[in-house]
Amino acid sequence: MKLSLEGKRALICGSTDGIGRACAILMAERGAHIILAARNEEKIKSVMSNLAGSEHSYICADFDNPDDLKQKTADHLAETGSVHILMNNTGGPHGGPLIEAEAEEFEVAFRRHLISNHYLSQSVVPGMKKLGYGRIINIVSTSVRQVIPGLGVSNTIRGAVAQWAKTLALELGSDGITVNNVLPGYTNTERLKELLEKWAENAGISYEEMVESTSKKISMRRIGEPEEIASIVAFLSSDAAGYINGSDFPIDGGRFGL
Repeated sequence: MKLSLEGKRALICGSTDGIGRACAILMAERGAHIILAARNEEKIKSVMSNLAGSEHSYICADFDNPDDLKQKTADHLAETGSVHILMNNTGGPHGGPLIEAEAEEFEVAFRRHLISNHYLSQSVVPGMKKLGYGRIINIVSTSVRQVIPGLGVSNTIRGAVAQWAKTLALELGSDGITVNNVLPGYTNTERLKELLEKWAENAGISYEEMVESTSKKISMRRIGEPEEIASIVAFLSSDAAGYINGSDFPIDGGRFGL
């Protein structure tokens, strides 16, 4: 079984920062031709310049506008051809107690995560069926297993995405297309930094103290790195993961082992 992604084409969403960026870089190193998808064209071009290999391209679109994303993706694939791999990933909703959330917050998060994921999958699945090979990998959250306090809207939407993915896995498995969820724990990204800063402020402690306190909740006593999440994504994208379907993969350093 091969771990190489040589000759594979991968659409990587949210690919200018954090986990998405790390996935794009690692998968390019393993031979994939990458299509970056994000809303900031300047940052996209910066990531492009750091990708190994060639034949990379990008889609500049806002995931808060799924219809525009759908059209731009369709246009790009019509021009460049089908993809073997889709990694769904985008920034999470703002934090806050669930009971205080406005209805619009759910609607925005639903469009950004579930509807965008769905449109992208609809765009790539016909080509995957023709290729006889497909990998759809969704970056979700460990909140699928156990809700995270203070992330009411996120917990709700992540659960919906996880169940959507499992249903899709059931429907597409016979076509050689797998659908799996990667559930990152506390990972060193800008989003986590923002959350930790807010939690520290609410608790009346320093940011450094909050990082230390959070790390103590993890059996490995540290925050994860985006590259560690990228490793499982690259594996799930490969030939070697061909019999893995409809599964959740918590990558959390043993956070729930305590």
